[in-house]
Formats: sequence, structure tokens, C-alpha cells
Amino acid sequence: EGLGVGWVSFGDEREIASVLGLPTHLELIAYLCVGYVERFAIEPELATAGWARHRPLSWSVHHDRYGVRGLPGQEPSSMLQETLDALRPLDAGAVADALAHQARLTKPPGALGVLEDVSVQLAGLAGIDPPPLPQPAAVAVFAGDHGVHAQGVTPWPQEVTAQMVGNFLAGGAVVNALAAQAGAEVLIVDVGVASDLPQVAGLLPRRVRAGTADMTVAAAMTRAEAVVAIEVGIEVARDLVTAGNRCLLTGDMGIANTTASAALIAAMLGLDPAEVTGRGTGVDDATLARKVEVVRRALDLHHPDPADPIGVLAAVGGLEHAAIVGFLLGAAALRVPVLLDGVIAGSAALIAAALHPDALVACVAGHRSAEPGHAHVLAALGLRPLIDLDLRLGEGSGAVLALPLVQAAVRVLRDVATFDSAGVSEKA
Repeated sequence: EGLGVGWVSFGDEREIASVLGLPTHLELIAYLCVGYVERFAIEPELATAGWARHRPLSWSVHHDRYGVRGLPGQEPSSMLQETLDALRPLDAGAVADALAHQARLTKPPGALGVLEDVSVQLAGLAGIDPPPLPQPAAVAVFAGDHGVHAQGVTPWPQEVTAQMVGNFLAGGAVVNALAAQAGAEVLIVDVGVASDLPQVAGLLPRRVRAGTADMTVAAAMTRAEAVVAIEVGIEVARDLVTAGNRCLLTGDMGIANTTASAALIAAMLGLDPAEVTGRGTGVDDATLARKVEVVRRALDLHHPDPADPIGVLAAVGGLEHAAIVGFLLGAAALRVPVLLDGVIAGSAALIAAALHPDALVACVAGHRSAEPGHAHVLAALGLRPLIDLDLRLGEGSGAVLALPLVQAAVRVLRDVATFDSAGVSEKA
């Protein structure tokens, strides 16, 4: 309750130099803070500044072999449950600070529209105003095959999934080009590709099974497999943040995965398959009609209950959908923003939101897909997309295109002068 003295070295150098009026050529190494605490943070500033995070001990200590999370003599723990237990809402104090800060910037209130909302959300996520810059960034492209491909829902052969994984690894896909432009890393995660893949740098082998089953005949996967795939996504989020990334982006690859997405959306939102099923890679009218009927047959077979999101995921989802669910939960638990791509990520977000009310606190909708189901998802989740370019590629392309906008939103909050600091008069 008295005077506090602390040695600090993780603040933003430019911000500190500006506050203290230091010459721009000086390099700030560290600084000593002396004063009284104005407001106690919800967690250590090392965490809010992005330097370190508290993590469950079982994430690092394993019994006998990697993947069995538990200490010797204890029952193995559930990474999914640990992650859900770590979720919490946006920090109300930081949100209020960011809103007040936005109101003092040298611009008309609300002039930057949705960008202002994004900056406030990220402040609430980090628990500090202004929030850390969401960089560096990494795209996790989760790849998996789908048994429903056998129903003729796409003209593309199933082996294209594995071939495109090779293209990603060679740097020749659209997401590679866009990520290079945006300065983001690309990681490919095999969570369920049906074909053999080489063990090469840039590919994370986390295959739960070699593709899902045909959901018109049987459940796409077991509940246990769905949970394992979710935990793959949590681990990928954890590893990317541990590596220093401060913004995560969803990506996906899987021939016929828009069919699974349509089934997930129809099941979770109670909509008719015709309302949420789109052309995916650009199928003709006959194939679209078949695709709608396939989704309808799968739903009639399983009668998935939206009150049981993991059951829905196991019945009609994809392994990449499950991994993205975990990726979103992991990002939320680690308080790191995650940019959603299109309809694949959107359908996964429905599952995540049903698992926990604070599952999507870290999510920003990168874009609105041309797939009809995606608009229903965004409306149901209350997410406003940053761009709307009729994209329907997947891979993470829309999320990567939106990344500079999210970074700009935070940069404005960090760097733009206030009316007071700039000596600018406000409106009468």
C-alpha cells in the first residue's frame, strides 16, 4: 500500500520516449518506475505485454510419453477442460480505458468505424490499453480429408488435399503469397489427410485418422477422435504463441470440407441445408443440388443435437474443423487475437461458442465468404467481417488479407496523438 519501485524493461520504447520527451536517436535499454499503483492489473504485466504466459503444468510435464498429460501418480488431465477452465471475458477496465482513449484521439469519434471496435476488443483481451501490437503473426493451415467426398459433392479428386499440402510446403499456394506480403508465417498441420505425406520442415504431423468417414453412412469420427483433434488445435495455438507469435490466423485445406461446414451450420443453427450450402470450389447446379441432398441425408441420419456440440462435430464435422475449434479456444485462453478465415473457420467457431460463452473473445472475423452459410454464422455469432470480397478460397486467404487492418487498428490506438498531447482544439 506504499510507494512502489520496480525495474521494468518490456514497455514500448517509442511510447516511453514520447511520454518522457526523449530525443529520438536514443536507444532505451530499460527504465525504473517509481510511484503509486493506479490500478492493479488482472495478471502480471509480463503477460499483458506478451512476454510470458501462465500455462498448466501438464502442458510441459508428461508421464512416460508425449501426449499423456499428467504427472507421475496422477490421472492424465484433459487439455480441453483445462483450456475451457482458463477462459474469461474481456477485461472491463481495459475496455473502458480503450474507449476513453479512442475518444481523445485527434479525429472525430467513431471516424475509423470497425477498426475502433477491434482496437478496444484487443485491449480488453490483453487487459491493457493500448494493447500489444498483433505481430508477429502465424497462419495455421489445418488439413484433412472427408469421407463424404464419395457422394460426389465436388468434381475435385480427393488426392488434391495432399497435393495442395505439397504446394503449401513449396510456397506456391495463394496463402503463401498473401502471407509473404503480410509478413506472416505459414504452418501446415496434417490433422487428417488420407494420403501419406513426407516428413519435411513446415509440416506438423498430428494426424488423428486418415480422413473422416462418410457422414451419410456413419458418424464422421468418434467423440474421442473429435476431442483429440480439438486438442491438436489447442497445442498448435500454444506452440505458435510460445514461439513468439502475437496474432494467430486460421487456415484450412480439405476437399469436400464445405459440405461438412454446411452440415455443421445447419445442425447448430437449425437451418435448412439449402440455406447454408454453397458452391464451394464452384460446382455446377446439379452438383450443388446433390450437395444439399447429401447434407440433408446426413442430418436425417444422425439428428445432431446443438446442445451437444462435440456430438455434432463428431457426427458431421471434419478433422480440420475440430482442430480449428481447439485453435480458437487455445488463442482465447492465451489472450492472443485470432483472425477467422471463411466458412470453415466460421462453422468451427459455432462449435467453440457452444462449448463456452467466452470462447470467441479473441476472435476477429477476417472476411465474409461467398458461401451462403457464412453470413448466417457471422450473424448468429455477432461478428462483423473486416472485408467482403466474395472470396471462397479458404487456406486462410481472407484472414491474411485482413491482418494489416487489425494491426493498423492497434497502431492507431498506440501512436495517434490525443487532443491534449497535440494541442488540438476539440469541437465546440
